[in-house]
Amino acid sequence: MYDLIIIGSGPAGLSAAIYATRYDLKTLVLGNTLGMITEAHKVENWPGEKSIHGFELMQKFQNHAKFLGAEILLETVVDIEKQDNFIVKTENNTFEAKSIIFATGTQKRKLNLENEEKYLSRGVSYCATCDGPFFKGKVTAVVGGGNAALMAAHILAQTSSKVYIIYRGNEFKAQPAWVDKIKIIENVEFIMNANVTQLHGENKLEKIVLDTNQELIVDGLFIEIGSIPTIELTKPLSLELDGHKHIVVKQDQSTNIKGVFAAGDITTNSNMFRQVVTAASEGAIAANSSFQFIRGMKNE
Repeated sequence: MYDLIIIGSGPAGLSAAIYATRYDLKTLVLGNTLGMITEAHKVENWPGEKSIHGFELMQKFQNHAKFLGAEILLETVVDIEKQDNFIVKTENNTFEAKSIIFATGTQKRKLNLENEEKYLSRGVSYCATCDGPFFKGKVTAVVGGGNAALMAAHILAQTSSKVYIIYRGNEFKAQPAWVDKIKIIENVEFIMNANVTQLHGENKLEKIVLDTNQELIVDGLFIEIGSIPTIELTKPLSLELDGHKHIVVKQDQSTNIKGVFAAGDITTNSNMFRQVVTAASEGAIAANSSFQFIRGMKNE
């Protein structure tokens, strides 16, 4: 029996674990990744770190949580049931807890084009940090206009011969600091007010077609058009979601189900800012709320 099971081991989940263990809650963290921030080549807005790789930052989070006594298992949760307590099932084990924190984050949004799955790992990628080195000296393109897209282009420009950034708007929505960095790179070209509509190639990606009727010969296409909440595990508990499938939470990160809290990019809080610092703060609040909930159970 655990006091708290945290589902998700990214910034929100591990921050919650750090705080929960300091409240002396018996805490288990279940997750199969350290969050999408591990794909970030550079994190330059985490207080106290001028510049750090996303994976390195999350290793620090993980080591901190372990040091304080949190149990962390790299297992995928497949089902959750509400009985007297919460029953959490993974592919190999079953656990029981008095409270739950959902910190499952988001997953990459796809273009949903014909052949997109066919060319996955054959020219189509959702992670420049992971796959960028395979395109050394080749022509690549990035779809998107946010921080992640410009960060991906920055990584690719270091090894690719040419990088196109294709964005549907006429002005990037990324932070000005990232826009300024990209503008001075000579082998990066902007294509604004355009969308990728077709992917072509025999055994791998060779050409993309835009809705401007422009065709680009490319070796790689990196898709960075945002993310969608990972909500499959919320369904058995009937958690309330908003119109964009985010978990609706109150100021204390509580949900519509007693004993269930949520934190990070999956929630409606923090003005949808989607930053490591906001995920971490929500995780801390959720842990405090879980502690208050469990203490209330003991006093009943």
